[in-house]
Amino acid sequence: MTSAAFLYVCVRPQLGAAAAEYESFRTAMHLDEGALDRHDLVREPLPDGAFERYAGFVIGGSPFNVADPESTKTDAQRRLEADLARIAEHTAPGDGPAALFTCYGIGIATRTLGGTVSRAFPEDTGPVAIDLTPDAASDPLFGGLANRFTALTAHKEGTETLPAGAVLLARNQGCPVQAYRVGDRLYATQFHPEPTARAFTERMAVYRDDGYFESSDYDAIAGRVLAASITEPARLLRAFATHFAG
Repeated sequence: MTSAAFLYVCVRPQLGAAAAEYESFRTAMHLDEGALDRHDLVREPLPDGAFERYAGFVIGGSPFNVADPESTKTDAQRRLEADLARIAEHTAPGDGPAALFTCYGIGIATRTLGGTVSRAFPEDTGPVAIDLTPDAASDPLFGGLANRFTALTAHKEGTETLPAGAVLLARNQGCPVQAYRVGDRLYATQFHPEPTARAFTERMAVYRDDGYFESSDYDAIAGRVLAASITEPARLLRAFATHFAG
């Protein structure tokens, strides 16, 4: 049995990017390594007993896309999507562990819980403005954040319709669903809450040939990222860790 309160669920095939993402989550959540376990869902199925063992799950991003045709998905992607769906199904009722799905993960949560995902709302790589909704003011995680803040995005798809009963917490002009809550314990964000600006540019270098931006534009985009003030997303993760640790 682990003593960790939380599990970071990795869905990135690139091991270096996954290790850096884990460190970004751990640092933003103000946890030591003993309080945040890690599991590579690309290579291993969700371990038995995970829902009884952990107070919460944080699901990272991925170069995979939910809206890709099923015929183009690898066996590993289909398997990990099924396991992520299990996490969504187990946490949505609100009587078990908590979960925070980010970036690629929001698409899995949306699809699993009856919403729709489409390629109609991509966002370029870099900093964007996020606006909280009125419902965010009373939310235990989002209520302490600034009403408008800057976050980092890079995605090719987005939530088109919310799952039934979901509470919209954040949005912006380019992507109408930036964050939502289902029940009291499942959260999902389209933006990346975990990386610092520097960590994000290092991740950009890994994915510079994956179609998120023109490789020749790396320096210009990295400059915009490094110049941005990114404060509130990490506060969200810290609130998640504090609120659900018990």
